[in-house]
Amino acid sequence: MSHHQTIYSSPVFQQACNQFDAAADILGMEAGLRERTKRPRRCVVVAMPVRMDSGKVELFEGYRVQHNLSTGPAKGGIRFHQDVTLGEVAALAMWMSWKCSLVGLPYGGAKGGVIVNARDMSATELERLSRRYMQEITPFIGPNVDIPAPDVGTNAQVMAWMMDTYSNHKGYYEPGVITGKPISLGGSLGRTEATGEGVAWFVKAYLEDMGVEAEKTTVIVQGFGNVGSEAARALYHWGAEITGISDFTGGIYNPKGIDLKAAAEYTAKNKSLKGFPGGEALTNEQLLEQPCTVLIPAALERVITAENAGKLKCRLIAEGANGPTTNEADQILSQRGDIQIIPDVLCNSGGVIVSYFEWLQNLQNYYWTKNEVFDKLHRMLAKAKASVDETQKKYNCSRRTAALVLGISRVSEAKAMRGLFP
Repeated sequence: MSHHQTIYSSPVFQQACNQFDAAADILGMEAGLRERTKRPRRCVVVAMPVRMDSGKVELFEGYRVQHNLSTGPAKGGIRFHQDVTLGEVAALAMWMSWKCSLVGLPYGGAKGGVIVNARDMSATELERLSRRYMQEITPFIGPNVDIPAPDVGTNAQVMAWMMDTYSNHKGYYEPGVITGKPISLGGSLGRTEATGEGVAWFVKAYLEDMGVEAEKTTVIVQGFGNVGSEAARALYHWGAEITGISDFTGGIYNPKGIDLKAAAEYTAKNKSLKGFPGGEALTNEQLLEQPCTVLIPAALERVITAENAGKLKCRLIAEGANGPTTNEADQILSQRGDIQIIPDVLCNSGGVIVSYFEWLQNLQNYYWTKNEVFDKLHRMLAKAKASVDETQKKYNCSRRTAALVLGISRVSEAKAMRGLFP
């Protein structure tokens, strides 16, 4: 799609397309099937009038992109962020397709986004916006159509409001329409930890392959939200030293290690890390360049770029975020050859795997223990890791391309087998 403009055209969508093309080249995919597999299936753009606490009505814009519906209902998060664009949502939906396919989930990829700085909203305003968004996309979603989940700027409470809105519309309780819900409303044990837990699992597994021990491991986490904080906690319990963390206000660096419990309490109280006394204050950009064993970008996309890829001082990059590494940075890192990458579609797949478990539990009305959830999760992660490592050897390509080759080939095969309708 690089050869013609589309409604999704943007740097981040182009990044996803370039990654796709590298994998499709290896697969020798023919042009027709390639275009059909790459292009998002459909998108919905909604206008949402919301009454603010001041009494004034503000109009917000939101999106839902369903990239692929060939292998099951679409699945993907809903992002509330001031920089959301349609192209970004389309790229994230595309990555979700390959991620679900890679780890063997019966889903296509989707993503949603609303252009809003949720930090500037009161709880009641956030509730009205959340409900309005769900109301507007209701015709396009459902437990067998498209199942949203939390992402940047949304959480279990937002999912609860959305599930309630959908259920009120249907006239009955329908927990399977959305995942990442509170436990009392059909959420799954372990879902909050799932993405960070998965990131930590992969970090441990790849460090073991590299012969690095827990005590010798230092970790820097960019983004102290759901994914970053859970990954940091899991690695800290494993025995690693967390030497850097950050959020939208900037970073905290302490080579002697950061007290995660204190940081979490500080963030809960002050709404950000700004002023946290547990280390030296740095910008997000500076933090990425500090020496460490493992660097975990767990915030937004396109933070490891041509500008800083040559300056990184880590041995392993674990992509907790989606799309944190630009195509140019990927090339620089591959030329350097001294930094391993666990690509996003593999590294952060724990979240969608446990979302899948939540959906299964909702459909069966039968709920699992946390141990059952994590046991099943770790088995699926191990299987995905083994298949990616094997594919990487087979094609002698980057780990990212290997992961995408697996994800893409399953989707394109399904499309080919189903054929064209009508």
